[in-house]
Amino acid sequence: MKILVVNDDGITSAGIHALAKVMKKLGDVWVVAPERPQNAVGRAMTLHKPLRLIRVRKQQYAVNGTPADCVTLGVDKLLQDNPPVLVVSGINQGLNLGDDVTNSGTVAAALEAAIRGIPAMAISLEGQRVYRYHVAALVAYRVAERVLRNGLPSDTLLNVNVPHRGTAQKLEGVKVTSLARRRYANPVVEKLDPRGEKYYWIAGEQRSWTRAGQADYEAISQGYVSITPLRVDMTHYRAMRLLRSWESALTACLHEPLTEKNQERHSLREM
Repeated sequence: MKILVVNDDGITSAGIHALAKVMKKLGDVWVVAPERPQNAVGRAMTLHKPLRLIRVRKQQYAVNGTPADCVTLGVDKLLQDNPPVLVVSGINQGLNLGDDVTNSGTVAAALEAAIRGIPAMAISLEGQRVYRYHVAALVAYRVAERVLRNGLPSDTLLNVNVPHRGTAQKLEGVKVTSLARRRYANPVVEKLDPRGEKYYWIAGEQRSWTRAGQADYEAISQGYVSITPLRVDMTHYRAMRLLRSWESALTACLHEPLTEKNQERHSLREM
């Protein structure tokens, strides 16, 4: 059975090679990764230029595109006659917690696979200058082994985060978590270039995390591996029930010309 390994850190990342090595214990591994880092690109797809599959070595390819492109080419081109039974994205250099999953290329690659009905997981590792890839690789192996044995609910992917620990034995355990929410102070940093022109960094300082209690950040801070199940279907069904009360009023509004008087009347109705 074939396993597709992808990432957003690029084909030369030590994380993807550690992941591919351990996944070979579970199946026939194919690696498809961006030719250079594609961090924080989300589920961006390349539509404005041709894509190329560059063979690096046997069953390893670099792509001049995004993580989502890598999954598309891997599943729909390289493995079209024998699709992978699992897509594993990572090992990412740095955690992907809370709201970060919406811009993470690592998570987006797993999402792309889940959209195609393929069980998928993203794995990210805490660290700065030092990354314990062997610890994250062991976690990835154990989770992948269980996914292959038991499957996942439809339209579901797993976002796995591993805290910085020297060995797997130093991990406190595993917790199934929800997404936290991160708050930043001064998220835009303004500076001057040598010509006196302003430029900006989207950075800022982390102020706080919210949604404590079974949230991914809380688990990581306590030394646990965090596993968060994510859904392809982002529909807020409870909000749908609330918004249906708007249907009649909005339908009536659509049949009225847009005038200042109508705008004022509708505003008063909603107060």
